[in-house]
Amino acid sequence: MVNAQPKSSVAIETHHEDMIHDSQLDYHGKRLATCSSDRTIKVFDVVDGEPKSTGHTLKGHTGPVWQVAWAHPKFGNILASCAYDGKVYIWKEQGAAWQRIKEHSLHTASVNSVSWAPHELGALVACASSDGRLSVLSFKNDGQWGADIFTGHAIGCNAVSWAPAVLPGSLIVPTPGAPTVPGQGGTAPLPTVKRFASAGCDNLVKIWGFREDTQSWVEEEVLEGHTDWVRDVAWAPNIGLPRSYIATASQDKTVLVWTKDAPNAAWQKTALDGGNGGRFPDVVWRVSWSLAGNILAVSCGDGKVTLWKENLRGVWECVSEMNA
Repeated sequence: MVNAQPKSSVAIETHHEDMIHDSQLDYHGKRLATCSSDRTIKVFDVVDGEPKSTGHTLKGHTGPVWQVAWAHPKFGNILASCAYDGKVYIWKEQGAAWQRIKEHSLHTASVNSVSWAPHELGALVACASSDGRLSVLSFKNDGQWGADIFTGHAIGCNAVSWAPAVLPGSLIVPTPGAPTVPGQGGTAPLPTVKRFASAGCDNLVKIWGFREDTQSWVEEEVLEGHTDWVRDVAWAPNIGLPRSYIATASQDKTVLVWTKDAPNAAWQKTALDGGNGGRFPDVVWRVSWSLAGNILAVSCGDGKVTLWKENLRGVWECVSEMNA
């Protein structure tokens, strides 16, 4: 599977006893976490591009662990994990040991995906479950955890991905009416938005936004285009341009790139040409953007990972192919 934040390539010899489902580098690329059907999570140091065992194996899940996600380092060395047992665990490195600091057990079926929000929004984790519900865990200022849980997709949720915290284009276009900082002549911090996308077994992608007035998550948009389960969704990082990008991968052997040119514009979809009558040779499992947001990695069931880039004519081209 493709690292959700591809920073470097490392050869992984993890000593798990069963299939590895996910591997994630931390923010600095110095730590690697892997998870497996053997119900464990392992943490490695990355030295000169090679993972070195730290001897840390995190145990507690009672089913295959599907995904792990690192929090931003401003919150400490914190890892989230989700598993077939319907649980989400939050782990924190304290001293020389890892401790489980939170168990999220409101879901009634497999939790398939976990994703940390942009750090500007605080310590928030979005979760997607086969019970059809989505949830957002939030670490409060008083040290407690809160949880919002709501129906997302009728027959199961497969993946979640957060939108950038800062609205598209606001890095290069001043926000109308943005206040200045007294005595400094500068502008106040850019406004942020809490928003994420979810992928479902109903063949849909949904976009959710947080309403401050009602303190609740609301469905803002529905993206229709796939003809089978949507396996993964990835919202591209904000590099300051007005355009937003979302990539989706599906059981229907297609990858769609959705673009929006302005906040009030409609999403436009483009299918990548996988070379097999416009489709990929097999189910597409994962999609992942580079940190700069201009390269899309696609992980296919045929064991290959392809890298795609949009050319100056707006056409997506495959620029690299490798065996996973």
